[in-house]
Parts: sequence; C-alpha cells; structure tokens
Amino acid sequence: MTNDNRRSTAGRLLTAVLAAMPLALWAQTPATITQESDWRRANDAVGALKRGHADVLRWEQANPVAQDGAPSTALTALPDAGAAIRLAWQAHPDLVVPLARLGADATQAIVEGRWLGLDPSLQRRIEGMAEVLEVATLARKAWLEAVAARQLVQHRRAMLDATEAAKDLGERMVTVGNWSKLQLAPLTLAHASARMDLRRAQHGADMAQSQLVKALRLTGSASAFALPDQLPAVPTNLVSPAALQTHAEALARQLPGTEARRNQALLRDARKTMETAHALAQDSTEVVLKTREFITEETLLHYNGMLKSVWDLLGEVRNQSQAALEAINAQRDFWLADADLQWVLQGGEPANLVSLNGGAADAPAAAAH
Repeated sequence: MTNDNRRSTAGRLLTAVLAAMPLALWAQTPATITQESDWRRANDAVGALKRGHADVLRWEQANPVAQDGAPSTALTALPDAGAAIRLAWQAHPDLVVPLARLGADATQAIVEGRWLGLDPSLQRRIEGMAEVLEVATLARKAWLEAVAARQLVQHRRAMLDATEAAKDLGERMVTVGNWSKLQLAPLTLAHASARMDLRRAQHGADMAQSQLVKALRLTGSASAFALPDQLPAVPTNLVSPAALQTHAEALARQLPGTEARRNQALLRDARKTMETAHALAQDSTEVVLKTREFITEETLLHYNGMLKSVWDLLGEVRNQSQAALEAINAQRDFWLADADLQWVLQGGEPANLVSLNGGAADAPAAAAH
C-alpha cells in the first residue's frame, strides 16, 4: 500500500467516525427510537461515507478551488529535490563555470541523486566542484526537511480532528447526564495536547520553510513553495557494500593522505547511519504502520458489528496516525542519511550526521546547515 493510500485509509476511517458520532451518541442516551435502530443507522452512515467521502476528497484534491476574495499567490514549484538543487545553483553565480565544465550528464546525475556515477577525479580536475556538491547537498536536505514537516502537519491535524470529535461526543454525554465532568477530563486533556502538537508541527514546518529559503537564497515573493505532499518512497534495496567500497577506494586515490584517512573514518560512520536509518524506515513502514492499519480496519469491522465502541475506534485512529508520524520521521531520516553518505563519497564533510533518536516528532532531524 502506498503512502497516498495509507493517508486515504486513515482519512476515510476518521471521516466515518465523525459521521457516525451523533448517531452513536443517541445510541447511549434516552430516546424514543430503539437502540438497535440507532446502531443500524450509525453503521449505515459509516459504511456509506467510508466510500463516498473518499471520492469527494479525491476530486477536491484534483480540482482545487480558490476561496472567494482570496488573492492568488504564485508559489515556486519544487516538485522534487532536483528542482531545489537547480534553484540553489542559480543563486550562486560563481558556480556557472564549474557547472559548465561538468557537463549536462554529470549535473543531471547530481540533480537526480546518482552521485555514485560521478568520477571521483572531478574533485581534483574541476575547480569549484566541492562547492557545487555542497550547495546541492544542503538544498536537497533542506527540501527533504520541508516536505517531511509538511507531512507531519497534515497528520497532526488529523489527530487533532480525532481528539476534537471525541471531546465533542464526551461533552454531549455530560450534557445529557450520562457522564460526569471527571470522565470528560481525559478527553479534554487529549484534545489540548493534540492542539499543542499541531502548533509545534506548524512551527517546525515554518522553520523548515525558512531553512529552505536560506538554502536557496530566496527572498520576497519567491519565499513560498509548492511542495509535494509526501517524501519519496524508501528503496527496498541499498547499494551493495562492494560498490561503495570500490567508489571509496577510487576517491581515496584522489585525496591527500591525511584527508583520505579522515574521509574513510567519516565514510564508515555515514554508511552505518544510512544502513540503520534504512532498517528503521522499513520497520516503521512495513511492520509498525501496516500492523496499525490492520488493527484499525479490524476495529472498524468490529464497530460495525457492534462489538467495539466509538471510543475504541477513535483510539485506534489516533494510534494509526501516531504510527504514520513515526514512519514519516524514519523516512525523512533515511533520505537525509543517504544525502550525507553520497556527499562523503565525493569527499564532502557534513558538520553532523543525522540523529536517529526518533524522539522529536516535529523537529528537523538534520543539524544546523
């Protein structure tokens, strides 16, 4: 299942919960209709919206409509990291000559992230090559951070919606006398926590945008970007250790003795970081997130069969959203580690390798650029 499908599944489940809540509430409060009838109406609403609303969402995403009276603002399109790299190069007039000497094939390989295809001797033969690669690396990492931060905001907003729906239901139950204010308190706290998390995520996204502006040397009207909704997928397989070693040895022959030894030590750390980041990304996406999706889908089926409560369903939606957040962080960390490794394999020296602590959900992972 792709990331788009995962987000769509979580969205459909959340929409189903929100739609069913008023009916589920009636099923727990005095009314003239029977409880069985209420449950049937709730289940019918959930089943219908699980499909229909997803179609509406897909149409809205494909056909965005500007709000009435809202000024149209042209955004700088950065559909991939390559676009950010080219824009960053344009902001460095001193790179015109080395880029011209590199030629179209080599510059395209850098833009597409195929750095292992570059001849290590370019560092020695082309003056300014080191700066070309450094600017490209910082632009790529800033783009990755900005896209990941955008994803985190989307999922934090979904988690806020889920907690807000739960709090709303709890408040109604207090109003009709089925709950005490003490029973409502945990939902109020969860909603406040989710609101705070969204604010932190939005701040992180704003800071990531600022770092991207800085990396691309843009100001004014060109400081807002049209970014993709998600990071690139993590590859299933990595470059073989033998290929990495062959390239590292070729690079070492181009470097002075002391610098070569320093590069070899940094290469070991960068390689270990990338391999660990890859394993974490695979586990978080292929094991944790997929298992959470399975649990949520099963909980929805049990809810439809009146075997689970709306609270159970809301809880699993929140759990799935949290797993999605962790998967985004792991995916981001892998691509940052990959960018560092490729740079080191061309003689670069990152100030710091990416931290893989996985704790700061909404904070940029890379060190200050």
